[in-house]
Amino acid sequence: MKKKYALALVLMALCLTEAATAQIIIGPRIGVGGRMMGRPRPRQQQRPAPKQTQPKFEPSINLSIGYGFPNLDKNYLPQYYNAYAGSSSQQGPWIGSLDYQFSRSMSIGVLVTHGMVSAPYYDNSSASVPAFTGKLDNWSYMLNLVHYLPAASTKVLPYVRTAIGVNSWTQTYTDASGNKAPVVPVDLPDLAYQVGIGAKFNVSKNAGFFVEAGYGKYILQGGLALKF
Repeated sequence: MKKKYALALVLMALCLTEAATAQIIIGPRIGVGGRMMGRPRPRQQQRPAPKQTQPKFEPSINLSIGYGFPNLDKNYLPQYYNAYAGSSSQQGPWIGSLDYQFSRSMSIGVLVTHGMVSAPYYDNSSASVPAFTGKLDNWSYMLNLVHYLPAASTKVLPYVRTAIGVNSWTQTYTDASGNKAPVVPVDLPDLAYQVGIGAKFNVSKNAGFFVEAGYGKYILQGGLALKF
């Protein structure tokens, strides 16, 4: 029995010796010629780039005057079962907005548009002479909210426009002689709106121009932008 215990102790000692020699010794590195090598230098962290400071914001009054195309009021020209409309013509819309920019990213104001659309109407029996001509004259008055998007340069200011308000319509129907035609006016929408995305291009501190794409009263618009 004692021999068994002694054999077990010897085997255990051999196992401990192998485990000890297999351990990784952590210490200073030895270089060529047995010289001690120091620890590697820690990597220096890159310093964050300094933040670019924007110029101090000053509230301003913004005036924009532009022209839109096409005049989407043409979609409200009436349809009649006993007459069909020919090619429509349009004037405007002319657009003007006056806004107060109270922060770097927002302004609030008023957007006004004015435009006219007209079309000749022909009887089904005659396609040479129009039976009458219909004309819609519209003024719209809308609350205008403009959200300016962050930009890398103060020369170009992208923005998003949201405007909503009311329409003021005038309908006229005249015959071939220019007299009032016996046509019953139609119901037209009271709600006016415009949404768009565009950019202002500053030529100087107080003047520039803008271009915009959207939907409501027009699809494309461009014009002059002034700042006071």
